[in-house]
Amino acid sequence: MLALMESLDRVFLVKVGLALACGGIIGLERQIRGKPAGVRTSALICLGTVIFLHVSKLLGPADPSRVLGQIVTGIGFLGAGVIITQGGLIKGLTSASVVWVLAGVGAMIGAQQYLSAMLITGLTLCLLLVMQLFERAYKLLRRGVHAHDEDQVSQKQAKEGE
Repeated sequence: MLALMESLDRVFLVKVGLALACGGIIGLERQIRGKPAGVRTSALICLGTVIFLHVSKLLGPADPSRVLGQIVTGIGFLGAGVIITQGGLIKGLTSASVVWVLAGVGAMIGAQQYLSAMLITGLTLCLLLVMQLFERAYKLLRRGVHAHDEDQVSQKQAKEGE
């Protein structure tokens, strides 16, 4: 029985470590770019999802899909909190989407789908970084909420000069 308890604790510790790593990596990208849901928030979202799924298993036979459904509902509220309207533009949709993905990664880790969780983490990071490169390279992609601060300053100066 003691060996079983030790192995379960090891599995849980692996889940915790991987949740912190995956969430932290995605959060690092967001924090470096000055976006909401940085390293701490992202790591905690992944970790929280893992913890809730783990506790639901400890409490007895429960339907994991019901627990996951409640997590998704809660994550929806967190995501809504990072969306703001500023100057007639809606901002924070990407950050809200990242919050959903973070919970999904945590759920995959909670279900012991470690490779899938790492793959989704990598794909998410690639998508965020590649789109940033495209937005910098192609002016057409820098409109509305996707305009960079330097673009907005030059647009404002052009309007004032007219």
